[in-house]
Amino acid sequence: MAEPENPERVTNAPSRRHVIAATAAGGAALAIGTAGTAGAAEGTPTPTPRTGSPTTPIGPDDPRYLSLTQRGCNARFVGKPDYYRVVHSTAEVVDAVQQAVRQGKRIAVRSGGHCFEDFVDHPDIKAVIDMSPMREISYDAERRAFCVEPGAQLAEVYRELFIGWGVTIPAGATAEVGIGGHVVGGGYGVMSRRDGVSVDHLHALEVVVVDKDGTARAVVAERDPDSPHHDLWWAHTGAGGGNFGVVTRYWFRTPGARGDDPAELLPRAPASFLAFRAGWSWKDLDARDFKTLMRNHGQWCERNSDPDSRYASLFSVLMVNTTQAAGSGAVLAGVIDAAVPGAQRLVDDYIAAVGRGVGAQPAIRRPPLSWLNALTSITDTRSSPFKVKSAYLRKTYTDRQLDVLHEHLRPSDDPAARISGTLWLVAYGGAARKVAPDATAVAQRDSILKAVYMAGWDAETQDGTRETEWVRSLYRGVYADSGGVPVPGAVSDGAFINYPDADLDDPEQNKSGVPWYTLYYKDNYPRLQRVKAKYDPRDEFRHRLSIRPAR
Repeated sequence: MAEPENPERVTNAPSRRHVIAATAAGGAALAIGTAGTAGAAEGTPTPTPRTGSPTTPIGPDDPRYLSLTQRGCNARFVGKPDYYRVVHSTAEVVDAVQQAVRQGKRIAVRSGGHCFEDFVDHPDIKAVIDMSPMREISYDAERRAFCVEPGAQLAEVYRELFIGWGVTIPAGATAEVGIGGHVVGGGYGVMSRRDGVSVDHLHALEVVVVDKDGTARAVVAERDPDSPHHDLWWAHTGAGGGNFGVVTRYWFRTPGARGDDPAELLPRAPASFLAFRAGWSWKDLDARDFKTLMRNHGQWCERNSDPDSRYASLFSVLMVNTTQAAGSGAVLAGVIDAAVPGAQRLVDDYIAAVGRGVGAQPAIRRPPLSWLNALTSITDTRSSPFKVKSAYLRKTYTDRQLDVLHEHLRPSDDPAARISGTLWLVAYGGAARKVAPDATAVAQRDSILKAVYMAGWDAETQDGTRETEWVRSLYRGVYADSGGVPVPGAVSDGAFINYPDADLDDPEQNKSGVPWYTLYYKDNYPRLQRVKAKYDPRDEFRHRLSIRPAR
């Protein structure tokens, strides 16, 4: 999560993981996205197949099958496909896709396992391609770019890029998220205000697609507008996973980077972060103070989210939790590059601005963190059920919306009626605003915050009915003026596809008349449909919120 990737921990007070990782933005990261590794792709040499475990199908009678069904982080869904194929190379991906097509089986792809909906674990899915062994990270001198396979977890990517060359890519903060689905949804994280989103540094990628005659093949799609598959590259810069094919390799290089020195081809990673955490307890926040705090935070983001802001290197998350634990009602946490001039003063001024006029003084901690400590040691292995919704904010909440938030988030006086819920307001803007909304598939380029609404529950004692209705009620109430969803406009700007929410395609939950695809893609959707029709004409790669082919 942000990577609200694993929002199951909303039942606890904010942990060290919450302090930094509230935004793995991709947060989370739709792990079914384009995941994989391609083989004999057009325009690239055929790689030598690697040896590894057999890629024969793993069915229900195999002792490995149960473990593979439980790889997803959201325990709301557990799939029962006919088989899994655990792949190690592009050639194996091509073979796995080809076999499933010949058998007429619905295909899904899993890399890190952080999908928030049932796109992998749906009853109609019969063949799951597991990309977890494909984790190679290297420098490709011929392409002058860093090559990353989709099974690599973010912690591995950060570690290899930093130790080898001192560079990084702007991506999420949850260590266990697989890069495969994270990138294609427009991954973001702690460096995004400084360096943009992940796809802003995506140079090329390799994708296994299926032609209209049912033949699987691998192609290389590049950023260069004159390259033959440029439109396929564009579609993978924010449309999310499970739409066009199986991504088997990513190449990263910052646009405009020159020379052959790898250390100059991606953003330099900070040596260390100045971390901060300020917490306000619910016992010290009445309705007025709550609204003041929230309004201060939103207005600060309105003033300080331009690319040239002196706060462009500051990343933060305001987490409002329904727990009554001391110091955990509202928590403002984040990091700033310690090398930024006056970093400590910037943090102090930020916390003061958010807390101005609030009666209670926050409890403040400022732990120092090295780059690798901050982004490679945060893990979440426990799978629990949860429901997540998202929205982009262009301006702070209105007074009416703040009333709804206070009503839902303040803990009930009755312990039996309490819900384990949370709202995360994750810093956005900065360098992400430098890119035009149609230059990539990420259309929401002028937003200041990503809002994440979530509820989690204990699968052993709860069925999730109350929690799911709570988060739906919260969402409907906040966006009551626009049919219960964040219709793009002056205040809201749609939703984030890496936090997919099937409710947006439900007329009972979305009464706006604005289709789900406009909420996610805005004006970019027709172009995505054309790419879908060209590269997946048989609609082999599909799920509840997948791109529909253009007719």
